[in-house]
Amino acid sequence: MKDLLGLMGKAKEMQAKFQSMQEEIAQLEASGQAGGGMVTVTLSGKFEMKALKIDPSLLKEDEVEILEDLILAAHNDAKVKVEQVMQEKTRELTAGLPIPPGMKLPF
Repeated sequence: MKDLLGLMGKAKEMQAKFQSMQEEIAQLEASGQAGGGMVTVTLSGKFEMKALKIDPSLLKEDEVEILEDLILAAHNDAKVKVEQVMQEKTRELTAGLPIPPGMKLPF
């Protein structure tokens, strides 16, 4: 019975830490670039686009497709950066827990 109470206490503690981590990640911002910095996208930890910067030299009618591709590439770069931070924070939070390999949090 002692083990069960201890386990429940650890679960509540883990839940509080996980919620704190989620709030911290939501405040995070990461910027991704494409075209050597000609396009920059900034995303929040919730993957909401916060900013978009485009070099004025890309604003030409015959280069619309290039600009679209650069925006997508910058967005994807920022997304990867946010995901990396999320994985690192999750790894820090779950260090020492007996979680099976490949299991992703949150469930």
